Amino acid sequence: MNSEEPLAHSAKPEQGIPPQTYVKHISGVMKRATENVSGMIRYFSGDTRVLQEAVKRAALLHDLGKLDKANQTVLKKGGKKHLSLNHVDAGTTCLSRGKEYEAAFFVYGHHIGLCSVPQEAGRGTLFLRDEKICNEIDQKLENYLADHEAWYGKIDKSSNETVKSGWTGLTRRLAFSCLVDGDYGDTAVHYGGETEKQSVTQQWKERLEKLTDYVQDLQNKPDASKARKKQRHKTYESCRDADTQPILYSCDSPVGTGKTTAVMAHLLRAAIDKELRHIFVVLPYTNIIKQSVDTYRNALVLPGENPEKVVAEHHHQADFSSYDLRQHASLWTAPIIVTTAVQFFETLGANHPAQLRKLHELPGSAIFLDEAHAAIPTWLWPWAWRWIKDLTATWRCHFVFASGSLPQFWQNGNIASPAENVPNLLSTKQRTQVNKQEKERVAYSTIEKEFDVTGLIKFIQSKKGPRLVILNTVQSAAVLAWRMWKSKNQVMHLSTALTPNNRNALVEDIKMRLQKKDDTDWTLVATSCVEAGMDFSFATAFRESCSAASLIQIGGRVNRHGNNIRAEVFDFRVNNPLMKNNPQLVTSRNVLKTLFEELYFETKNPTEIVSEAMRRELMSDFGDFEKKSLEITKHEQTNDYPEVAKLCKVIDTDTRLVVIVPEIIEALKGYKKVDPVELIRNSVQIRFFKINTRQFSSFCSPINAHEEIYEWRGDYDGKFLGYMQAILPVLEMDADGFAMV
Repeated sequence: MNSEEPLAHSAKPEQGIPPQTYVKHISGVMKRATENVSGMIRYFSGDTRVLQEAVKRAALLHDLGKLDKANQTVLKKGGKKHLSLNHVDAGTTCLSRGKEYEAAFFVYGHHIGLCSVPQEAGRGTLFLRDEKICNEIDQKLENYLADHEAWYGKIDKSSNETVKSGWTGLTRRLAFSCLVDGDYGDTAVHYGGETEKQSVTQQWKERLEKLTDYVQDLQNKPDASKARKKQRHKTYESCRDADTQPILYSCDSPVGTGKTTAVMAHLLRAAIDKELRHIFVVLPYTNIIKQSVDTYRNALVLPGENPEKVVAEHHHQADFSSYDLRQHASLWTAPIIVTTAVQFFETLGANHPAQLRKLHELPGSAIFLDEAHAAIPTWLWPWAWRWIKDLTATWRCHFVFASGSLPQFWQNGNIASPAENVPNLLSTKQRTQVNKQEKERVAYSTIEKEFDVTGLIKFIQSKKGPRLVILNTVQSAAVLAWRMWKSKNQVMHLSTALTPNNRNALVEDIKMRLQKKDDTDWTLVATSCVEAGMDFSFATAFRESCSAASLIQIGGRVNRHGNNIRAEVFDFRVNNPLMKNNPQLVTSRNVLKTLFEELYFETKNPTEIVSEAMRRELMSDFGDFEKKSLEITKHEQTNDYPEVAKLCKVIDTDTRLVVIVPEIIEALKGYKKVDPVELIRNSVQIRFFKINTRQFSSFCSPINAHEEIYEWRGDYDGKFLGYMQAILPVLEMDADGFAMV
């Protein structure tokens, strides 16, 4: 036995942080992991004993290999030198010998992530062990166990030996989440990046009462016609009073009918009746999170509460694996979490510890999948549907799918097998009434000719303002906004080239400008980030051809409250070398074209249009759709977790967080604590391949050598073009045949 107390983590004297002992770390991980699994299994319909025991045993032995003398020498010396022996090998070996394979699986992956079982089996062993050191570890294992018992306590024999869990991949991810959050969380608390978990009481009944009062106050505001107000009131009551016994619901209530608050009332009722612990609001775009968060904080936070702890906003990916960056991870611990579909669905299919550590909070939750039409690519729906069914059947979750353009994907046999019916929160009579109002509120048409930029600007300016124009890419939106500005037109720009903070400020400016009755001759040029959920009401809208669902969503940003005569929404195409077509949109654009030719927008309601569009898109791309779906099925069923995570990328792009604000950049460089929400609010996401291009590389560099967070060193215009302020001149010079030197 070592005479000096062993360590789990080295000191950081430059930051004034002492070392963490092995005993303290194991105790902290055991406590946190046990609390995690105890909170989760209240909602589990399987064998809770097996699940608890696997997590507990993994937590107990996950760092056993750190007790090796060579590893202790490195830990006590400190610095950035790697441990001499792979420290996960000892715990994995010990648990495998006892046939505790689930716990061994978790220990093996608590740094590298859930592994590929087929790859491991192909090497002749369940877990790849370093052949160079495995004999040494085997010889020393009894010494490690003796040291562990001497310092921490006796290791009792497991009751899980030879027990087969029979878990789904989702259940395994959930159990793994309990362990890695215990490990990551305890480490982050020691290094000062996180505080201990503090729970906020749900108080669902009180929040429902406050929400009802809030909605009643909205009815007194003169923002909508009487018919619209009456419809909002009916929608709210229908959703609030719906039976909570079903575990799946749909709601295709159109824009402006109060869906945001009405569905929340239903979720609160479900949380009360089913004793749920969280409510998730899942949105397709980061920029509409702030608007929803503001609404929910105003409507649901009780006197004396901290709004940020009651309604948490989780923007884009902020799950960092580095010890120095773990403090910036966003966790799902608040009563109400507003997050993105990217974050939600990619977490369900993830294998990496940093991303999975929050997943154990999901069981026993009500989940509002808002703007569901835009949540994920169609090819991902078959497995997403299986996850949803697993969450509802095994983990007592409650789902509502909502959108003003909601495709009934659950009735498509290629997605839900077998196809099934999902009840609607609104009655058939109500849905007929609101669809009639929609026909009177907005009209859709397509422009057959293809515009150049000059012709497009001329066409836009010829229509009634204020005007909204949506482009398919960040670059296209910036190019058009810049050209309109250079042509002396009144123009604003909104896209993810701006930080969330800057976008939020611009959204408020846009709302104020829309309220000015005499200020109409101006245009907002944006990307799809304003397509859904934004409380905008323009006179006319233009949408670069994309899909039927996207076009209908833009209809929700004109004549929003039905106060004016029928507004126009135009589908258009543009030809310009700097405004390139997205090849992924070819099928949906072609389907949209045929729907116009067949007069669908004149004769059908939004649900019928988008459901038919989805069916045709599936038929057109069925080979690719089936291939991707079968690939996910194959790898999930064979426990090939890295491949599933790769295939389940909602946005199949490798992006990096790029910090814009100098003060935050300097704080990160100085290893100072930065609030994770503030970090995200003052950063943008840029594709990694772009960062490495000539146009971007001179403006981006990694912070502290971490290739997970970068700093922006180029021009940045927070009121107009964002980081595209620096990029556009380079692109224009390249297009003209010049290069910057």
